[in-house]
Amino acid sequence: MSALIKPLVLPVDGRQSETALAVARGTARLLHAHGFCVVSELPLPSGRRADLAALNTNGEVWIVEIKSSVADFRADQKWQDYRAHCDRLFFATSQDVPCEIFPPDTGLIVADAFGAAFHCEAPQHKLAAATRKAMLLLIARAAALRLQSLIDPNGPYGEFV
Repeated sequence: MSALIKPLVLPVDGRQSETALAVARGTARLLHAHGFCVVSELPLPSGRRADLAALNTNGEVWIVEIKSSVADFRADQKWQDYRAHCDRLFFATSQDVPCEIFPPDTGLIVADAFGAAFHCEAPQHKLAAATRKAMLLLIARAAALRLQSLIDPNGPYGEFV
């Protein structure tokens, strides 16, 4: 019976560069190795979209903003808005991007398509209980709806897919 089950393949949305996709993949593997599940491209209540939102078994929420180049980092200053939605905020980048450009009050992950490493830890700023609950529900609903949309691609699953 398992031979009949085909692996589900997520559609590529085309917004990310090859470098960004590789960094996201390696970063997700690192987070998984540290007990987190990851949802990519998560719409946040603020109207922003987190590149990676990670959740561990303790309910801790991390957001990772992926920057594929110096120009990508300099062109995008919305990352400060993500702090209101996570316990820790990280940047993730490739080894080709100088680490010195990233703010010292965020964590930094250096990644490629096969793995990643923490370059520096992110300071913790615990979420308020109501915000934590809202983020837990947001991540859970997004993950569940995305899985359901793979099973039923023509279903009415909206913005989380």
